[in-house]
Amino acid sequence: MDLWAWCAEHLGSVPAEVPYERVSISSVFGLRLADGREVYVKAREDDGRAESCLTVQAVLAGRGLPCPRPLTPVTFVDGVAVHAEESLPGGEILRGDTPDIARRYAEVFARLMAELEDIHVEPPLPNPRWARWDHDGEGLWPAIDFLDARDQSVVPAHVVDTAERVRKRLLATDLPCVLGHADFEAQNLRWRNGVIHAVHDWDSLAWQPEAALAGAAAGAFANDPPPSLVPVESSQAFLETYQEVRRREFTQEELEIAWAASLWTAAHNARWEALHGDAPISLTAVREQAAERLRRARIGA
Repeated sequence: MDLWAWCAEHLGSVPAEVPYERVSISSVFGLRLADGREVYVKAREDDGRAESCLTVQAVLAGRGLPCPRPLTPVTFVDGVAVHAEESLPGGEILRGDTPDIARRYAEVFARLMAELEDIHVEPPLPNPRWARWDHDGEGLWPAIDFLDARDQSVVPAHVVDTAERVRKRLLATDLPCVLGHADFEAQNLRWRNGVIHAVHDWDSLAWQPEAALAGAAAGAFANDPPPSLVPVESSQAFLETYQEVRRREFTQEELEIAWAASLWTAAHNARWEALHGDAPISLTAVREQAAERLRRARIGA
């Protein structure tokens, strides 16, 4: 993609500087345009999710929630979905995985979930790769070519066993699906003077049961690379606070699904570490915490 030409056509100005660039599952460019504006341009493979995600982001920004306001609609360039959004500079990452920190993150997540309730868009499917326990492909893991091409025998048996048991439980639920942020992690949020300043990465919306979304966030909220899994008591604090703010108590079914979902992302990350030979951060966390989280999910051997 010709970034300069795209900006000229859709933003009316070309980049003067590129202070930030990240190429991963999606490509993100932080730009200072020739007319003085600071914007972010995001480009990712078109998987049919982009327009729904951007519509939701625009609605939330219009309501004054702390998320970047889209500046363009989604455009498609050679199979890549591209859009621009405003810059929300400043703020800091809130680091830590204690129960007190968990409660602060849970309050924000509950507020966002409440705001999403009355937004109606085409479900952003398929769900993000790391959250795609509900895939319809063969085998345990969702199809991810660059991971599937590696030697799967290096993934420890305890990770595979945990993922299999968790996925079986998650697929057995008939809880209704809702919109939710599936990458609610420290790296994607910024705080200022103790108050949430910005929530980023709205192209990671998912369509799954509320309890599964809350459970995943309860396990991963502290993630700031490298990812891990917070202590069990912190996930407990997150889920308790989430229910308090939402003013409703999870059913037993929802609690089980929440605890099951709290393990799926960690298992995905543990697999990633094993396949890449990375430091065993999530691998260790899954080994140490799986039994207790499975117990709380009422998942037997």
